[in-house]
Amino acid sequence: MVPVSTSHPAYHDDDEARKFLENIRWPDGPFCPFCGSPDDVKALGGESMGPGWYHCGECRKKFTVRVGTVFERSHIRLSKWLQGFRLYASSKKGFSAHQLHRTLGITYRSAWFMAHRIREAMREDDSSPLGGPGRTVEADETFIGPARDVFVNDRGWQKERGTQSKRKVISLVERGGRARSVKVENIDATTVRKILAENVSPDSTLHTDQASHYKVPGRDFAKHESVDHSAREYARGDVTTNTVEGFFSIFKRGMVGVYQHCGEQHLQRYLDEFDFRYSNRVALGVDDAERTTRAIKGAEGKRLTYRQPRKRPAA
Repeated sequence: MVPVSTSHPAYHDDDEARKFLENIRWPDGPFCPFCGSPDDVKALGGESMGPGWYHCGECRKKFTVRVGTVFERSHIRLSKWLQGFRLYASSKKGFSAHQLHRTLGITYRSAWFMAHRIREAMREDDSSPLGGPGRTVEADETFIGPARDVFVNDRGWQKERGTQSKRKVISLVERGGRARSVKVENIDATTVRKILAENVSPDSTLHTDQASHYKVPGRDFAKHESVDHSAREYARGDVTTNTVEGFFSIFKRGMVGVYQHCGEQHLQRYLDEFDFRYSNRVALGVDDAERTTRAIKGAEGKRLTYRQPRKRPAA
């Protein structure tokens, strides 16, 4: 288990951090990340290798607990990685790379890479559908980012009106359960139907607003109820989209107040981060320590590499 107290040696001592990561990743003992064999894996001794190295007798390769995870080939100390996971798992509205750089005492570039690797570890691996018999799933859309600049004759460059130029997100929130958000190019009945079919059990009750793109897809579910926001109707009995709206409020406060800038190519990863914290919240019995443990477990089998920046040509 990840230590409950942030003063625990694992957050400040690399050897203690390694032991905690090994306990999380290998609770039944080390196995080879290359061939998957748990047999004939031996710890290597000697001062030249340092602690934490293992050798697989099957494929005859050497490895550490970092191999096959987002930590692989990272020069950042494991204790700082553990601190980073704890900070992102326990910060409801997110934690900026600039703040991570200042808190951990690493470069901003390293903090930016670390933050995205942590988000990659938080990406949900469970593809089981939301909802089910007797369960309610709320669906809604939101728009992120500034309006696009367009050139208008006789008026020059203007901000495009409406939401078409903004980044579009559809979120699905299971009442008393998980959240799942998807960045989309268009919001229409075809797109909505595909996302709902892939992520929500047809035995669920679906609650939405009265947007036209939910009407046809809503027929695929056991029941579809909607509220009319244009008539100032926000709840009718238990029919409401207030749960998903509450999720959007946390997400937008984080994106505007903490992150401020987000490239379109990275938006889905930020959505995964907020989905993870919502799906592993205190109301579901998951405290900060357990949430950190779950995020670290998600680091296995994932790598996130970025193309090296181009060198400037010689003058």
